[in-house]
Amino acid sequence: MKSEVKKKVGAGFGVMILKEGKILLGKRHEDPEKASSLLDGAGTWTMPGGKLDFGESFEEGARRETLEETGIKVNNVKVICVNNNIVETAHFVTIGLFSEDFEGEPQVLEPDEITKWQWFDLDNLPSPMYFPSAKVLKNYKAQNFYIKGN
Repeated sequence: MKSEVKKKVGAGFGVMILKEGKILLGKRHEDPEKASSLLDGAGTWTMPGGKLDFGESFEEGARRETLEETGIKVNNVKVICVNNNIVETAHFVTIGLFSEDFEGEPQVLEPDEITKWQWFDLDNLPSPMYFPSAKVLKNYKAQNFYIKGN
């Protein structure tokens, strides 16, 4: 009898940072090895975010990852949604967070993963979007906490 490998569900988050009606998005590296995502995000536009560390709150994780990736210090951040993101090789519960209260301007601090940060109008978003970030935006625009489906 062949033993089955038990796959695990991960927890991650995306941080929607809004400034004067514009959202901050980063361009993931075109090289899948450098884009650093189990959810196949090479070459897509994404919000700051990452995996939740053991023992950390969603808000702590959002502040940590945003600072590490962009140099922006998030002061006030709130959970706005939860999504189920599944591809053939990975399954993540993604927590969407939102902030308009922050300090600093975005800098490329992890150039091997994100090649640039840019502000975009909510009605004129770049393509392709990293699908977990697109889902957080969909939740935000629809004012839904959870949208059923992958």
